[in-house]
Amino acid sequence: MAIPFISLRPLMTIVILFLLASTVQSQPAQPNTFLIDRAFLKNSKDRIAKGDAELIKAKTALVKAADEACNKGPYSVTNKEKLPPSGDKHDYMSVGPYWWPDTTKPDGLPYIRRDGQTNPERHKVKDADDAKALGHDVKLLGIAFYFTGEKKYAAHAAKLLRVWFLDAATKMNPHLKYGQAIPGITEGRGIGLIDTKCFVDIIDGVQLIEGSAAWPESDHKALQQWFSDFLQWAQSSDLGKDEADEHNNHGTYYDLQMATIALFTGNEKLAKDILQNQTLPRIESQLAADGSQPHELARTRSANYCMMNLKGFFALAILGDRVGVDLWNYETPTGKSLKEAFLWMVPYASGEKKWTHEQIDAFEWDTFLSLVNLAALHYKDLDLTALQKKLSAQAGHPYISVLSNSVWY
Repeated sequence: MAIPFISLRPLMTIVILFLLASTVQSQPAQPNTFLIDRAFLKNSKDRIAKGDAELIKAKTALVKAADEACNKGPYSVTNKEKLPPSGDKHDYMSVGPYWWPDTTKPDGLPYIRRDGQTNPERHKVKDADDAKALGHDVKLLGIAFYFTGEKKYAAHAAKLLRVWFLDAATKMNPHLKYGQAIPGITEGRGIGLIDTKCFVDIIDGVQLIEGSAAWPESDHKALQQWFSDFLQWAQSSDLGKDEADEHNNHGTYYDLQMATIALFTGNEKLAKDILQNQTLPRIESQLAADGSQPHELARTRSANYCMMNLKGFFALAILGDRVGVDLWNYETPTGKSLKEAFLWMVPYASGEKKWTHEQIDAFEWDTFLSLVNLAALHYKDLDLTALQKKLSAQAGHPYISVLSNSVWY
């Protein structure tokens, strides 16, 4: 008897669709990010779908970097060999980067400061390096998940988050009592909070995977509670208050962390209060009449610190858009503003002026590109097209900035 022919094509189609569904997951059209422009993300995704060559190239670079990130970590404060003064490995610990043994003393103590010169000993306690890597990877993976829908990116980001913040065996305690210690002087300092400026990137990465199968609501709420505890410590402890009182980039990034965490934990009123009562006064105290940043110019790596501080202010301005505080166009009674601070740096970035302030190592001005892109959106009276082209050519292909228009730290 003849065996009837059965086409396998419908079956193969079902199998292929199943395999695709198992690796790709849909996401909300506009995730609730805080520093990454949600509308910009959606516009980039739409342009990719329509065949935009530049953004397709950027997406390819993004996927390559995200695939590499999937092989990194997990990171944990419990990985360090040296115990913090508390004896608890769950306590974050770091050493001030610019402090060195005093060679005139037999034991090298107390350490002495060499501004801008990083002591390699700092890297023996890896918490600071690992925190920075965590922030980079979680944000990168979140953006990759948004643009591709590939579950593996959300899954690895979720793994990194659980190990650092949630799992009982590996989680970090929500404080920085032992941040940026100085051997022979102190076990920890308020300026140790600069180590966790990466938390704002982590939070945006979390928002990008929120709702995915890899990141259930229970994990999201647990992470919000962790950050709520950290926020309470940072605002009430003596070390946290010390950092809040700093009149340079440390104060700027304290505000940025606190306001971002406040939004992440559902406290918009607190975020608005921080911007109005802490950040606006910093524009007066940190800027000179010509837009320069005297506190940062006093450093041995002055270009780096001017750039870093202005990035922090621009990030705070982005948060201000969310809560109705306009930092972009705010002017102090003496005429100081973020716009003037930006314009002060433009001639150096364009090459019109040579940087004459102390700078003990090389500095690449292409890192100014993300600020130029943001300024072009908010200061329509400025023609920044030529500078954007110049810095883009120098930067190669900054895929994160191209796809998300975010301030990339």
